[in-house]
Amino acid sequence: MNKIAFIGVGIMGRSMVRNLMKAGFELHIYARTRSKVEDVISEGATFHDTIADCVKDAEAVITIVGFPTDVEEVYFDAGNILDSAKEGAYLIDMTTTSPMLDQKIAEEGTKRGFHVLDAPVTGGDTGAKNGTLSILVGGSREDYEGCMPLFEAMGTNINYQGGSGCGQHAKLANQIMIAGTLSGVCEALTYAKAKGLDLQTVLDSVSTGAAGSKQLDTFGPKILAGDYAPGFFLKHFIKDMSLAEEEAAAVSVKLDVLEDVLQMCKGLEDEGMGDLGTQALIKHYKW
Repeated sequence: MNKIAFIGVGIMGRSMVRNLMKAGFELHIYARTRSKVEDVISEGATFHDTIADCVKDAEAVITIVGFPTDVEEVYFDAGNILDSAKEGAYLIDMTTTSPMLDQKIAEEGTKRGFHVLDAPVTGGDTGAKNGTLSILVGGSREDYEGCMPLFEAMGTNINYQGGSGCGQHAKLANQIMIAGTLSGVCEALTYAKAKGLDLQTVLDSVSTGAAGSKQLDTFGPKILAGDYAPGFFLKHFIKDMSLAEEEAAAVSVKLDVLEDVLQMCKGLEDEGMGDLGTQALIKHYKW
């Protein structure tokens, strides 16, 4: 496997493309706006004006786009991936999207002779840059093993979760954990600030104790610095939490903390903050 088509060269995808090229793969990319990906083109990726042209000869097609509607479009719209990829290709959706949608892609793709995996990632822009993403894979174990060289170029914690859609369910569990942890960081800092504590000292004190977490390490300093640049968009976190809420409701599971954090984030989005990073949750507390 050498020739790879990559659809969705955004915050995460850009670094993933770079790491695939570093590992020796031939990268063919599609993005809606060429000017936004001139950097990776200059580094060796081949740009295509259409999805059909991008995927037609690829041995594997990787997608990491924004929302379920985008996933639906790039796979199912006329002339796109399912109509244009060559038979026998691996189709790997790395978007965080609906488990049912990825199951639909797998069902239709299998009928057409493709090998289909859902493989959402976690680790943020830092993990994407460093090639240390966690990759959560659903589909057939044989296809998972066949794609291991690709996954190893992008991540270090790569795990098979089960059949089609299971990668997405594992990612939604991840997002549920983040909702609780990030909201805890924001509330703790809000409390410490209200009590007049030195916030940097608080961070230094608790980060190595029982309250330590990746969310605290990544976003605590950014919150104190007033840095809301997105490593992961708030609007995409809202999408992920909404999917988790829907999937939980489908099996009669009520997730109170998730629901609260989702409403907080939706309120911030309504105020025009959807393009900020997830650490903007602190603004709910009037920072």
